[in-house]
Amino acid sequence: MKTLIIYTSQTGFTKRYAQWLADRTGGDLLDLKDAQKKSSDYFENYDAICYGGWAMAGNVVKVKWFFEKAGNWKDKRLAMFCVGGSPNDNPDVDVFLQNVLTDEQKKYIKAFYCQGGFNYEKMKAPSRLAMKMFVSTLKNKKDATEKEKGMAEKMASSYDISDIKFIEPIVAYLEGIDNEKAI
Repeated sequence: MKTLIIYTSQTGFTKRYAQWLADRTGGDLLDLKDAQKKSSDYFENYDAICYGGWAMAGNVVKVKWFFEKAGNWKDKRLAMFCVGGSPNDNPDVDVFLQNVLTDEQKKYIKAFYCQGGFNYEKMKAPSRLAMKMFVSTLKNKKDATEKEKGMAEKMASSYDISDIKFIEPIVAYLEGIDNEKAI
């Protein structure tokens, strides 16, 4: 099965997961900017196409391009993954994954989440400012829950919780092995 991994990454976590996926599947790796320059014919040679972006404010960054193309690729095995700062076992991740695809898209795309982290040094200024403001709001919240306090503490500085093991459900799906963890 010929596989293509397309990704966009701001701080390196999504690129790392995309590279791990390409290595593990023997697939080709393509940055989104390069994918956007390719003709429709280019994608016909692939049996499976996976898009990777990062999670931000309840969305997957730049996934619109993939969704627009995916409607024409329904004969392929399609997946998308996103990378975020929350651990994979955070219940909010399941809620996020349930909402990232429409009911129609769920018929032909599977969504996955991979925990990554934060790298404030590599973030673009607007993202860094937004995150710092969010953390400040959480820290100063008068009736903050323990979960919110813990989240603010963790997000106050850069950290890396990425792990290659989180690609396994994606690999299994792309290779045609049924997988219960996919949404």
